[in-house]
Amino acid sequence: MNVFKLSAEPRTDLGKKATKALRAAGNIPVVLNGGKIIDLPFAGTLRDGEKIVEIGNGKGLITTDLYVSQAAVRKLIYTPDIFAVELSIHGETRMAVLKDLQFHPVSDAVLHMDLLEVFPEKPVVLEVPVKLEGHAAGVKAGGKLTLSMKKLKVRAPYTAIPERLIINVDELGLGKSLAVGDLHFEGLELVNAKNAVVCAVQLTRAARGAAAAAAAK
Repeated sequence: MNVFKLSAEPRTDLGKKATKALRAAGNIPVVLNGGKIIDLPFAGTLRDGEKIVEIGNGKGLITTDLYVSQAAVRKLIYTPDIFAVELSIHGETRMAVLKDLQFHPVSDAVLHMDLLEVFPEKPVVLEVPVKLEGHAAGVKAGGKLTLSMKKLKVRAPYTAIPERLIINVDELGLGKSLAVGDLHFEGLELVNAKNAVVCAVQLTRAARGAAAAAAAK
């Protein structure tokens, strides 16, 4: 997975007026979730923007409220590619992935971003773009190759997740399909429904006519 470098600043004023002013200045509110589980009560010191979210059983997580500029994340947001985000904050570097975006319903401006902190040993679920390669046998027979799922959900440590899932369709015959359960990628777990169709070679009108003509001989 490619790495996207991003600098962020802590956000301490979370009121509506402050958030509105932040966006008017060309910035985006961000929440960094995830991180390591801590024992409660917390004996350490919270830094600017940090707060504790209780998760039960005397445990909690530290989340961080941040902001970044619209310009800084344009190439992270408006692309089909996925990235590991190398986030610079509090004078240190933390790795994260983009988990959610909120857009304005009219202008499509980004209103909010959620990042998830990731670690090499901890699996994470991400949507990974699908790329078909090869020349399907069914296409050679007159069919049409269709891609129903442009992304698949993958669970794995972020360091093991590829930029794309490559699916070879050379053996896919006319009228046949590939479902999630038919696919296997070393070191990755696909979490979509196993019966969900990823791609298929559909019969075209011309292919049906050719088959009918061949059957009539």
